[in-house]
Amino acid sequence: MSGYAALVTGSSRGIGKGIALALAAEGFSIAVNAPAADGEVGQTVAELRSMGIKTHAAIADIADLSAHEAMLAGVEEALGPLTTLVNNAGVSVRQRGDLLDVTPESYDRCQAVNTRGGFFLAQAWARRALNRERPGNLHHCIITVSSSNASAVSIARGEYCVSKAGASMTARLFAVRLGAHDIGSYEIQPGLIETAMTEPVKDIYLQRISEGLTVAKRMGTPADIGAIALALATGKLAFCTGQALQADGGLAIPRF
Repeated sequence: MSGYAALVTGSSRGIGKGIALALAAEGFSIAVNAPAADGEVGQTVAELRSMGIKTHAAIADIADLSAHEAMLAGVEEALGPLTTLVNNAGVSVRQRGDLLDVTPESYDRCQAVNTRGGFFLAQAWARRALNRERPGNLHHCIITVSSSNASAVSIARGEYCVSKAGASMTARLFAVRLGAHDIGSYEIQPGLIETAMTEPVKDIYLQRISEGLTVAKRMGTPADIGAIALALATGKLAFCTGQALQADGGLAIPRF
């Protein structure tokens, strides 16, 4: 799709990479973001370039607000104006445990990346988008990747739940602020997705899935989330601005 360009934060692996690949398959230019230029970044960039896609490595820690403007400027110099910001970068808790044992350091880490970083990056991108001409045939939007835990309590990961609830509100706030300018803001709430983050507890969740935890009898994949992000980024669900799409295999359906 000529003219579309996306910055996908946290996209060297996992859900972010799945989103980057899905957008690239439809012709999006892609900025791959990670906090450090490691082997995974190089591999993802090479994979995207092998698809014939214009690609840029945007190395920056989303939690470092002072890095946002320089990162956006570098991306747009390499790829052209960004039509799409995917706020996907996130961290989990360092250690699951009792809510009464959560430390300020662990809480602040989740907030810094999952909530604060995404909020201010969305702000910086929106300012740029509003200050330039935007082709009417190209859908512009922010996609926030939060979690089922934006609403569902996981008592052993309290600080993570709080941070994702904040990210969820961020998506709605920007939908209201940017709606009059024909810029969408959407939220994807992944459930149990096969990534490095869930690998340590994969066997536990597969057992619970077999016992009925989800409606779909499997964990999701990054490609599942990528397909949803593509529909959002290309405006196929434009009238859903401000809404959360629960990509969880039926995990959140109330059942008796």
